[in-house]
Amino acid sequence: MRPPGPWAEGTTGATTTLPNPPAAADDEGTSQGGTSQGRSAPDTATRTTDRPPAAADGGNPPQGPPAPDNESRTRGAGGNDEADGEAEAVDHAQPLQGTRVEGLLLGLAAGDAAGWPAARHRAARMPEWTRRLTRELDTFAEHNATTTLPVPIALNQPPEPLRLGPSDDAEWAAFAAEAVLRAGDDTVLADLSRERRMRAAIDLTWNAIASEVAAAADRAPEVESAVLPLRARISVRAGLGNLAAGLRPPATGHDNPHYFDDAACVRACVLAVAHPGDPRLAADLAEFDARYSQDGDGVHGARAMAAAVSLALVGADPDTCVAAALAELPEHTEIGRNARHALKLAHDADSAFALVPLLEHQIVDHVYSYGIAAAETVPVALALVTASGGRISEAVPAAACLSRVADSAPALAGALTGALGGGAAIPAAWRDSCRTLSGCVLPRLTGTDLVELAELLEATQPAPPGA
Repeated sequence: MRPPGPWAEGTTGATTTLPNPPAAADDEGTSQGGTSQGRSAPDTATRTTDRPPAAADGGNPPQGPPAPDNESRTRGAGGNDEADGEAEAVDHAQPLQGTRVEGLLLGLAAGDAAGWPAARHRAARMPEWTRRLTRELDTFAEHNATTTLPVPIALNQPPEPLRLGPSDDAEWAAFAAEAVLRAGDDTVLADLSRERRMRAAIDLTWNAIASEVAAAADRAPEVESAVLPLRARISVRAGLGNLAAGLRPPATGHDNPHYFDDAACVRACVLAVAHPGDPRLAADLAEFDARYSQDGDGVHGARAMAAAVSLALVGADPDTCVAAALAELPEHTEIGRNARHALKLAHDADSAFALVPLLEHQIVDHVYSYGIAAAETVPVALALVTASGGRISEAVPAAACLSRVADSAPALAGALTGALGGGAAIPAAWRDSCRTLSGCVLPRLTGTDLVELAELLEATQPAPPGA
């Protein structure tokens, strides 16, 4: 079992110069009609195509090129109507400052580290018995009515994995950065336009991991029980399983039990680096990536974060960035309603900290078993950026106070405020603690330096509009 074959662009040499190139495939597929669990289903059906999905059994199905540059502007649950409003590119954009990309990555990593789930994610690097013991202590507390609750432990093991540092969000952000770097290399996929090359690079990057899922599935009775060399959100794991089974976007995101979560929103923050100062193109690119794992509000949230960050990277003020994000959130959707209400609360609040109880009681859901819905985390992040005036030292701690959404809301707030303030806005102690990835979810990224990654991203990207 393997992912589909490479792009058909009229030449077979486009992918041969990539190091260890994974197989890629056409950018559309037939959506299957399954109904997702956990949240309400999208309000419209996703796109279909008369081309069959690529096979995963080694065959050579018909191939197609990446979507046209305007392909992703879809209707209903799959995107926004043009009438929903769009932010124009900043015509007075300042040159892209390198420290803003650094601030984006370090701010995202600091927010990721600040949330309480980061310690549990990082504990994956500890021996399994340490995590089992923590679960047993939690059961003990429940059965014996004790209020002393356990935390991740090291006991006689080196405690380094449990120290403050980035975890899943930062590593999946670096995953997205790999695609940006691949597309920025003019020596590969040179026969494609820059935008089509970016989309091809995203597809190649996804299929690289999908090939690992396919190989693991060959050794397991079913995809869900496969032992993978990575850890991921439910939406990402389901999307990878769909890819390995031969489905293509948008089906990989639509036929997904967690299509509504915010996994793509984190990736979108980094993909915005490809289009500094152009929120429309940044949002379109974020949607292209989001379709691998999301649908509905999961896609809307990704578009919103990309639009906001793209403007932050060229020096726009917080209100302009948030307005660009809001333009990507249709009013009739849950994420759109929540965002508008959260921003109204933010404008009336005295500070980000004062806003926390209001968001907790009026935006955050306490019914569902996971606090990762884009319809909650994106509005929370945008509201805290507004209430803090774009200051990371206020937005991230406030987001971390919202325990239900602390797995990603602090990271989203940190990414946007980090881009607004640049690398200089990140306190030195946080910079030192959060610049290096531990590989707790993507082991191959162990030791990745986010400051160096930011420099690489800056070197490969075009100047913003008006520069």
